[in-house]
Amino acid sequence: MNSGQKAPAGNAVRPRRRPNPVSGCPLTAALVAIGGKWKLIIVYWLAESPQHFAALRKLMPGISQKVLTQQLRELVNDEIVKRQPQGAVPAPVEYSLTEYGRSLVPLVERVRAWGHQHIARINAADVTSRDR
Repeated sequence: MNSGQKAPAGNAVRPRRRPNPVSGCPLTAALVAIGGKWKLIIVYWLAESPQHFAALRKLMPGISQKVLTQQLRELVNDEIVKRQPQGAVPAPVEYSLTEYGRSLVPLVERVRAWGHQHIARINAADVTSRDR
């Protein structure tokens, strides 16, 4: 098959994972896989239970359809999320965490706890500065 032809449906070649821009650096490897505004939030909601695309959109009203599609595709390619069609096209697709993706749940919970502390700190600083 020459480079101008598409693979027949069902025979698509699995996309390659994005390369680590700093070879051997674990922080950049992690950020390539889970960095960005939405990926940890997607992992958080999928840790609760498997979700259809439309349900994820409702849980995250600030995300566009295009961005959610892109983020899910990257998480699937990195084997963090599993994509499971529920029948023949155009049947809904259900997304869930893989076993590997579940290893991120403690990290998500830690980041969430830190976020709570950070919000409290910012709010306390705002109150202090208004009282001056």
